[in-house]
Amino acid sequence: MSSTSTPAGIPGSVVAFDPAAATIAIVTYNRSRLLTGLLESITRMDPKPGHVVIVDNASVDDTTEVVESFRERLGSELVYRRLETNTGGSGGFSEGMRVAYELGSTWMWLMDDDVEVLPDGLARMGAWAPRFKSIQGRRYDYDGSEFYWQYRVAEPLGIPIPFAPAGFDESGYKEMNSGCFEGMFIHRDIVQQIGLPDPRFFIYWDDQLYGWLASRKTTSVIVNEFVLRRTREIKQWDMGIRHMNASSNAYRYYIMRNRGHMKNYYRSVGVYNPILFGAGTALTFGKELIRLLAVERTVRGTSNLFRGIRDGHKIARDSSWRPMPPLGATPAGSQPAL
Repeated sequence: MSSTSTPAGIPGSVVAFDPAAATIAIVTYNRSRLLTGLLESITRMDPKPGHVVIVDNASVDDTTEVVESFRERLGSELVYRRLETNTGGSGGFSEGMRVAYELGSTWMWLMDDDVEVLPDGLARMGAWAPRFKSIQGRRYDYDGSEFYWQYRVAEPLGIPIPFAPAGFDESGYKEMNSGCFEGMFIHRDIVQQIGLPDPRFFIYWDDQLYGWLASRKTTSVIVNEFVLRRTREIKQWDMGIRHMNASSNAYRYYIMRNRGHMKNYYRSVGVYNPILFGAGTALTFGKELIRLLAVERTVRGTSNLFRGIRDGHKIARDSSWRPMPPLGATPAGSQPAL
């Protein structure tokens, strides 16, 4: 594990990060056991964030009772939002960031319910706050191994680069042009400029797209700091130097459908190339076929890919489509009524 000392290039006398100005935003859905583990890990954090926002996607288990059981012992102010319907991870993170932003948070740390925070995780992320405004930390996988995340996107294709170098040099960071809501640490200035995460995605591509938008406004980095540990085991195909995870019919559908939203975002910022982006869509389709055959060992599920392509075309042709708007400026640290 890397040192918690001040990162290279930042004067040691600079003190710009206030943990109380940070908010952890968690999205959960019917996984109260996993959520319990995450909240327990937050009780052990030092320092702790000023707020913990929990967005519940209309769970039908005992999530509400679990959340309330932590209210007095969490050590941070807890804000609980139970939605009336399941809005998916995209809708949940959009709402979580909205609440955190309106709380006046300077930094927003997003995470799913299937991770735990390492005790000094916030300190490690905060050490980089004086230098960058879009930061991704590292994670341990379920088995304790180092989790590899695809931090670079081939922009013209709109797909991640699976073999971007995993190692770090003495700087302790690498520039990225992507994002992951399992650990995204982002400054309110960037959120104000690019708006909230787009809930229309429901699941998939939303965090990569959001991180890409952030990287167009600021230098985004992944840092050599282990701050999270995954707590849910996922079926994988071991490819030697990389793994391919199992998926689901819902994921297969949204992987292809949401290419329509991505195409529209690319158009909105003037970088859309129909040939190259189409090639990225074809590669995505091929990857999902391989996932079905190699990881799940079935051909059932291909219909969801084709449904996604069909509905993605409808989204891309929608003349009323607009990107998420920038947010109105409110002072950091303000506490409007929610």
